Amino acid sequence: MQPQEQLRSILRRIDSGGYKAYRDILGAYDFGDFRLNIDHVQGDPFAVPSRFRLSIDRRRAGFPDGLSSNRIRRIALADHLTRQVEAAIRRHVRGKRGSGRSGEVQIDRPGQEVLERTSLLILPDEVEARITVGLPAAGRRVLARQAEIVLFEELPRLVLDALIYRPGDDSRLRGHVRTVEDQQSLREQLQELNLVAFIGNRSMLPRRSGVDDRPLLAAKGQVAVPFQSPPSLQVELQRPNAGPIHGMGIPPGVTLIVGGGFHGKSTLLRALERGVYNHIPGDGREWAVSIDSAVKIRAEDGRSVAAVDISPFINNLPYGKNTRSFSTENASGSTSQAANIMESLEAGCRLLLIDEDTSATNFMIRDARMQRLIGKSQEPITPFIDKVSALYRQHGVSTILVMGGSGDYFDVADQVVAMHEYRPQDVVQQVGQVLAEFPSQRRPEGGREFGQLSSRTPRPASFDASRGRREVKINAKGLHQILFGRTSIDLSALDQLVDSSQTNALGEAIHYFARRCASSGMTLQEGIQELEEVLDRQGLDALKSFKVGNLARPRRFEIAAAINRMRTLKIR
Repeated sequence: MQPQEQLRSILRRIDSGGYKAYRDILGAYDFGDFRLNIDHVQGDPFAVPSRFRLSIDRRRAGFPDGLSSNRIRRIALADHLTRQVEAAIRRHVRGKRGSGRSGEVQIDRPGQEVLERTSLLILPDEVEARITVGLPAAGRRVLARQAEIVLFEELPRLVLDALIYRPGDDSRLRGHVRTVEDQQSLREQLQELNLVAFIGNRSMLPRRSGVDDRPLLAAKGQVAVPFQSPPSLQVELQRPNAGPIHGMGIPPGVTLIVGGGFHGKSTLLRALERGVYNHIPGDGREWAVSIDSAVKIRAEDGRSVAAVDISPFINNLPYGKNTRSFSTENASGSTSQAANIMESLEAGCRLLLIDEDTSATNFMIRDARMQRLIGKSQEPITPFIDKVSALYRQHGVSTILVMGGSGDYFDVADQVVAMHEYRPQDVVQQVGQVLAEFPSQRRPEGGREFGQLSSRTPRPASFDASRGRREVKINAKGLHQILFGRTSIDLSALDQLVDSSQTNALGEAIHYFARRCASSGMTLQEGIQELEEVLDRQGLDALKSFKVGNLARPRRFEIAAAINRMRTLKIR
């Protein structure tokens, strides 16, 4: 640990020198109220900014111990402080001054979900914020005076503003932590109450737009309808901080969400998709929770599939193609949806979330007229309607399905919720009347059993992250693409991937899986389980050999999905 004046001395010595002279400031410096660790210095003002850590003693920070007394509280407190640091950057940092990214200071920006991140850590003895700083330059020459302003004026103000406890902010801070803890508690109560999902009354599920995930607010030309459970489905759950809450409970089995177009069916399903995550106070979906093993399924034309047993859904393909170990470089809508389901079940999914709008029609349904024209002997696909009940009976996997176009699904539904102007109604009695008046003419084609679930073992040779002279090259491109060596992984069909920092972590998780799990001959399921246990014990820092601030924890299902979408994947 060096005194801060040593850093000032170095800056003045390298003033106007070549940009690479900034490397002389690498190290740790004592700023009195906090410690500044300069871990990496960019080689060019146009390159990825330098990595800094701001560490402050827990006693100096002063945050009450009760706010970090368990794992979920630590995650919530770290999330709140990350948002405080971001706000402090906007208040105290002037920003760009010079060439390229000179003067920029950033911290990994959270969205509406509260995720475990590396942007800010609540450690036993200190609070550590990880930021990036664009070291100022004129052309490619050091601007030492501007760097001094950033390091000796702006960063200290940022720390004092964002990382020191102020009693005046106590209510907002405790509200954030308690709201997140309450959501986690609701999710953990679902299984003991024999539910797979819950939506609290007064929840605000609609979003502002497809690119703005904030809650819809009542405004000119817009209607924001609070959620209200039908009486027959209403249950009471307990929140440890806020007390009891009433809302709609969805039990296991097969649940249909029906209704006319634009009445809120898909909006409800999207809330359940995101219900595997906790949300910030005021999001509107704080009390919409799903079991954490819920997976959204959709068709995905063109994806690669590696040795997946899709025989529960597809058999007797022309020319004898094997569907117990099905592989293709260019899956159709039906084969991709079948593979997506079987891969999710392999990873431990207990609740499928499906919207007919993003499904392959021939995978979902085959009506009586088509059955009459094209006999089963000529049709390789067993539609989902004929397997969904067996999936629950044999494996205990439930399904929530948005369906507006086929009443045949009434025959296999345990619950039916109709959405009318964003208001849910329990219509199971009306469905019974419809079934009595209009019995289905189609013949079930799936048999009594769903079929067995298998686990696959990836070959180590599937995972080569090298590119050119670089032994390991992993780069996330936004939310939906990873460049893993020379392999591009398309994640655009993963609707429950919500943050680009999760994508950053996915690339590193694949590399960890390759080094520690695939090389040991583990199955995909075993390897992901071990990886999760490592992340539980050591945190996201276990994924990299150096400390970064732009990782957010993905679920096991997105890790498995990313591996399954590698076009280089080979199975033993």
